[in-house]
Amino acid sequence: MTDQAHNLVLTGFMGTGKSTIGRLVAARLARPFVDMDEVIVQRAGWTIPEIFASAGEEAFRQLEGEVCRDLARQQELVIATGGGALIDPENRQAMTGSGLVICLMATPAAIVDRLRGISDRPLLHAPDPASRIRELLVARAAAYEALPHQLDTTTLSPEAAAEAVLALWYQQQCT
Repeated sequence: MTDQAHNLVLTGFMGTGKSTIGRLVAARLARPFVDMDEVIVQRAGWTIPEIFASAGEEAFRQLEGEVCRDLARQQELVIATGGGALIDPENRQAMTGSGLVICLMATPAAIVDRLRGISDRPLLHAPDPASRIRELLVARAAAYEALPHQLDTTTLSPEAAAEAVLALWYQQQCT
């Protein structure tokens, strides 16, 4: 049985709905919502693109790991991780140890559509962002698939996806 004090963590690739769905779920559970990317920006004093440009992806990933471990020590949060946060095994272990982790998924076409016109994603600064998305999805597939709870948001509205997340949360409370 999942302890009610545990966190509910949404992870998955960018554009799958982690932040949007996380806010809806947090409101329904009357819990604080934490967007890891926002915490990273607050701590660094730079935007994520500025962190990548000034310090590099490795420095960003180190800060991301610190935030993962800090949040995993807290309770009763709804957390939206960054898309690559739980690729790192230590981060994944910290978050799975803190509560229920649900990996949100979507088709590459849906992700491309959802991210169209968004310019603050440093990993998509490429001549062909759609190809870059497919490349990153393939590279991260094993880590995402290793998580026991998956939810495909491709055809779901944010409200329907939030309901599915809540159903899984309540199901875990009873097992």
